[in-house]
Amino acid sequence: MRTDSSSGPGPAWEQLPSREHLPVAGAATPVLDVVIPVYNEEKDLQPCVRRLHEHLTRTFPYAFRITIADNASTDTTAQVAAGLAERIAEVRSFRLEQKGRGRALRTVWSASDAPVLAYMDVDLSTDLNALLPLVAPLISGHSDLAIGSRLSRSSRVVRGAKREFISRSYNLILRGSLQARFSDAQCGFKAIRRDVAQVLLPLVEDSGWFFDTELLVLAERAGLRIHEVPVDWVDDPDSTVHIVRTATDDLKGVWRVGRALATGSLPLDRLARPFGDDPRDRELTGVPQGLARQLVGFCVVGVLSTLFYLLLYSGFRSFTGSQTANGLALLVSAVANTAANRRLTFGVRGRGGAVRHQAQGLVVFGIGLVLTAGSLAALNAAAGDPAHSTELAVLIAANLAATVLRFLLFRSWVFPDRDRHASRHHGDTAPQTQASDASDAFDAFDTDRSWRDATMRLQPVRPPAVPHATHASHPSGPAGTDPRNPR
Repeated sequence: MRTDSSSGPGPAWEQLPSREHLPVAGAATPVLDVVIPVYNEEKDLQPCVRRLHEHLTRTFPYAFRITIADNASTDTTAQVAAGLAERIAEVRSFRLEQKGRGRALRTVWSASDAPVLAYMDVDLSTDLNALLPLVAPLISGHSDLAIGSRLSRSSRVVRGAKREFISRSYNLILRGSLQARFSDAQCGFKAIRRDVAQVLLPLVEDSGWFFDTELLVLAERAGLRIHEVPVDWVDDPDSTVHIVRTATDDLKGVWRVGRALATGSLPLDRLARPFGDDPRDRELTGVPQGLARQLVGFCVVGVLSTLFYLLLYSGFRSFTGSQTANGLALLVSAVANTAANRRLTFGVRGRGGAVRHQAQGLVVFGIGLVLTAGSLAALNAAAGDPAHSTELAVLIAANLAATVLRFLLFRSWVFPDRDRHASRHHGDTAPQTQASDASDAFDAFDTDRSWRDATMRLQPVRPPAVPHATHASHPSGPAGTDPRNPR
């Protein structure tokens, strides 16, 4: 799918621009909105905000905002936040009447007008010198999300053995169960482009600590680019996070997201291309369209399928004749082979067209059956009662010939390019209700494109100095509302 806007009219999600350097929206609009979610942090909140504000004022070259998201605190956190918003022009506060870090981030990020959204924990365990490297790839258009990583080789981390073990174990679980490639899901130091957030947030269900992981997994599965920044991190010994309860909730979240990905119930195909100028999507002349990659994938699947077939044949052959064993083994392995090539070799995802593809795969299976059955018949006619090893050798040779023909038929008939493009364009891989929700999210996003229509590159903007006596008049909520009035 082309990502430029010259391809003609179409749905809103087809009209989204390629990822590019963020344009200017005006000096009044901050480029970066840093959210600090807090719950009962009356002691740490003020020094945290003042330290962050001083750092951004001194080092960050663009306009910024700091948003305090109070998660239904029961102490004086709300009053401290409101006081900071009154005294510091670049600070605003917002209160939620329900707990949950994910709920706070979703609420504030969804309402923010800044093109880059970030968050960090109130304890400031992460060295703030990593903040500009975190958001720079998002501003430049290089990446869609950015995360701080405590598990990178060049990171410098001071924390106890218990937390180190839990953190590394959790990330191993993510890699093993959800095939995650990012290194640190739970570091409280992340950023995302607003255009990406507006499309991804409606798909994220969790409202607690698993929010980060779910957001990252969906973004990665959608083909978005995640930038990782090694950080210097010092553990907060006074952290109020309940490790056992958080770990249990995270494991439940892993199970839920894994099940959704396995059943294809998430419309991720619609997010795979709008945010990147992927060279594989360009119409280039003289360059094979993925032939080399498809050959490698097909060979890998073919080798595994052949081993699976031989294992099945040997098992069936122990209680039935060679022709019956060959037919059963080839049938089972053919279904698995078609499913694996559909997903891994030719990049067709979701359940749309799966039945048709399997039916066409069975036709290809029939051709392979004729080749292998004919080879066995010829061997039996020539040798009478051949040895089992001889049968296997003949079947391997016949399968090699059938494999070459299978690839040609898969590429030209079962999974042609037009089927993959149609699957991406029409979104037939998701259930109707979820497809409608995703379409609504894209339509809503398409109505607010004022800052995206500009072509001018960002210029350093210093927030104007505002006398302390006028601080109380500036907006202090995500939508310009009074932070002291709960939303």
